Amino acid sequence: MPNLPVTLDQLDIRLLRALSDHPRAGFLELSRITGTSRVTVQARLERLEEAGVIRGHAPQIDLPKAGYPVLAFVTLQISQGALAEVADRLRALPAVLEAHATTGQDDLHCRLAAPSHEGLQKALLDLNRIPAVVRTTSVIALSEVVAPRVLPLLESVERPQPSRAPSYRSEIRP
Repeated sequence: MPNLPVTLDQLDIRLLRALSDHPRAGFLELSRITGTSRVTVQARLERLEEAGVIRGHAPQIDLPKAGYPVLAFVTLQISQGALAEVADRLRALPAVLEAHATTGQDDLHCRLAAPSHEGLQKALLDLNRIPAVVRTTSVIALSEVVAPRVLPLLESVERPQPSRAPSYRSEIRP
């Protein structure tokens, strides 16, 4: 059942916010931050991991500071029925950070990073060498206006209260 969405309540969202704001915090620290027992925090986070809501605990890497200041978005038009083949080839290209099959005129949208404009040109040439790629269009990002984020979306929806009182203190911190 990992493909079924999980119903998140207010405590789940508070835990995700606390974990996002304090990624190195352990269960005890997260319980202090959320005003919830350590056992509840641990059980909730394990449930969210098992359900696939939390997909990992990898560090967030600043690509420009890591030597990859050039970011580009590339759309691909591909041959009919070649999605699986192209996806395999895209996974083999280190410059491709992510790729999404889309509706509309283009078949795929990709995000690429490169150490320089010359590096981006090499990555674009690699994309165009994939036999099933018919056409590519690229745009270079000038600056990041909104960083990748998820929590504002999750926090924007009215959530149910937890099914039982998880607090071990009389006060619950936001």
